[in-house]
Amino acid sequence: MIGAHAPRATAATNALDHQADIAKVQEWLGHANIATTRIYDHRRTRPEDSPTFKVAC
Repeated sequence: MIGAHAPRATAATNALDHQADIAKVQEWLGHANIATTRIYDHRRTRPEDSPTFKVAC
């Protein structure tokens, strides 16, 4: 079963994945604290975004 929160979470994640301003997403979602909005920001959790990620040739 999909709850009412799922569409909001999906919209926030998609917006952030497509380079939306996190402060604007915070405003859209009505979060008082930006830390709450950062829960949806998965851009920095991808291995290829990590400064320690190495590509073997």
